[in-house]
This record gives sequence, structure tokens and C-alpha cells, in this order.
Amino acid sequence: MRHPLEFDKPHRRERRHRRFDLQFPVSLNFSSGGAVRELAGLSRNVSIGGLLLKVNDPVPVRTQVNLTMAVHDPRLRRPVQLLGKGAVVRVERLESEAGFTIAIECKRPITEIDEHLPATG
Repeated sequence: MRHPLEFDKPHRRERRHRRFDLQFPVSLNFSSGGAVRELAGLSRNVSIGGLLLKVNDPVPVRTQVNLTMAVHDPRLRRPVQLLGKGAVVRVERLESEAGFTIAIECKRPITEIDEHLPATG
């Protein structure tokens, strides 16, 4: 059995969803050692089925995570918050800079947070 922080070698798989090169702040929440941890990252690419993040600390493969992505764009009237739940499927140490990339596969498509909040007024 592999160690949970063992880094996978780069590999190529057929993609199920179209990916977009988007760099937005992402907050991860996950259980680790009986406590809930929060880790900030930056998306590198995003699809409705998952995303690739740059983070400072590794997260073990198969860790279940909740994520919130803050989408800011001058064309939007307000920032959009996207929510997702999934599992870490790959962890790689960055060679040219400090940190790691982690790939997260979402259990269901990433959705806008407004769908989960009750309407007011």
C-alpha cells in the first residue's frame, strides 16, 4: 500500500469534462487527524468535474474535501462563489517553484453557492 503522501508520477488520462485555465482563490476544508483543516490555494485549471490547485502544503490522496472558489471578473456585477465536494486524486511536488499541485475530482458538478442559500425578500 502506498503512503498517503506518496506523489503520483505525471500521467495523461482522457478528460471527461472540458478544462479551462482559470486562476481564482480556492479554500479547502477537510478532516485531518481528528481536526478540520483549512487550506488556501489557487486554481490552475477548472472543469465542472474537478480542478487542479496550487497549494503550499500537500493533502493526502483520497482525502475528502469541501471547496469554495471565489470567481472575480470585471464583467461580473459581483463575485461568484462556487462550491464543490470531492476527493484528492493526485498530488505532485512543483519542480520550478515551492508548493504542490493537487487534483480534486468532484462527486457532482461544481455549483454556484446561490443555489444553496435561501432567497431573501
